[in-house]
Amino acid sequence: MARPKRHDGVVFRRKGSKLWWMRYCDRTGQRHRESTLTENWQEAQKRLRERLLARDHNVLEVVRKGEGLTLGQWVEHFLTIYSTPPVRAEKTHAVNVRVAKILNVTLGSRKLGEITADEIEVFLRLRLRQRRRFKTSKGYRETGVVKPSTVHQEFRVLRRILNVAVRKRLLPSNPCCGVEFPVTVKGMFRPHYVPWSEQQRIESHAPAYLCNAIRIVTETGMRIYKELICMRRDQLDLKNAVVSISDSKTPSGEAEVPLTELALDAFRQQLAISGGGQYLFPSDANDRGHQKSFKTAWRATLRRAKVPYFRIYDLRSTYATRLSAGGVADEWVTQLLRQGDAQVFKKYSQMKLQMKREALGRLNREANEMQDSIGTLVAN
Repeated sequence: MARPKRHDGVVFRRKGSKLWWMRYCDRTGQRHRESTLTENWQEAQKRLRERLLARDHNVLEVVRKGEGLTLGQWVEHFLTIYSTPPVRAEKTHAVNVRVAKILNVTLGSRKLGEITADEIEVFLRLRLRQRRRFKTSKGYRETGVVKPSTVHQEFRVLRRILNVAVRKRLLPSNPCCGVEFPVTVKGMFRPHYVPWSEQQRIESHAPAYLCNAIRIVTETGMRIYKELICMRRDQLDLKNAVVSISDSKTPSGEAEVPLTELALDAFRQQLAISGGGQYLFPSDANDRGHQKSFKTAWRATLRRAKVPYFRIYDLRSTYATRLSAGGVADEWVTQLLRQGDAQVFKKYSQMKLQMKREALGRLNREANEMQDSIGTLVAN
């Protein structure tokens, strides 16, 4: 009869070594010996406890596999499994691929478990000093310094990659949690609200198709590039005043969108100028395709209208703000935006100064006071 084990695992020192080693058994009873890679007894005990906890949760093999993975290997796996369309949008995947190339140069050879917050901060500081490089027929050409917003996007992609590794138990924790971004990124997630007078001025200087697109987005909140620019005629039902979204950024985005009179008017005008093709915004270069971008026309229109540049995507934020200012409950605004997360609504809706003043006009200075039977005011 086998002798019963007195301990789940032990920490010991091998002869001629300054490092502590640990010995433990897995769920099948097989014995493992590993170096704790530390000379500190407390740290060695902590590492042993992590091994035993992983064994009890039946993820020991996954944890051990994660310690052998390099960041480059995990990034390649992440791009294949968690980034490739249709899991993520094509543009999101393109950004992930671009960031992966940068990460592999600096941190690709590092083991997942060895990457520290300090290393990531050094990487970010190096990126903020680097110049942008473009490949041309004559080689690479360097321009200005990389923008902080670009580096911040790369940091967010790295954080996302490591978050997935944590959920898969390949990492005990995400080192990005201890990173403080080196500079202040101005203008991040602050949508521009378009007043009605400004919208009319922009529309008066816009081409007919762009004018219709502006009116549609501010009346329906549709996503410009994922939903509107690629819209087909068969998605539109003018009789019932709805448009069907069959492909969107998120599953909650796939729905029937009700149309206002202004949106219906804009759709009718676009149908009249779109020709006989299947797309509402046909491409000038390809008879069977649709337009890919409004960026050039948008910049030119804002310049002619003498309006400071803001993203065309902020028209969707304007839609949310107008709903909120009209007294629509936040839950309904979230549903009309077709967002899966109610917290995202906070990024879209912007309470402007005039709205705050209107709210202050409703201030009740006699709140929490009541009138007694004699008619005098008694303060609680």
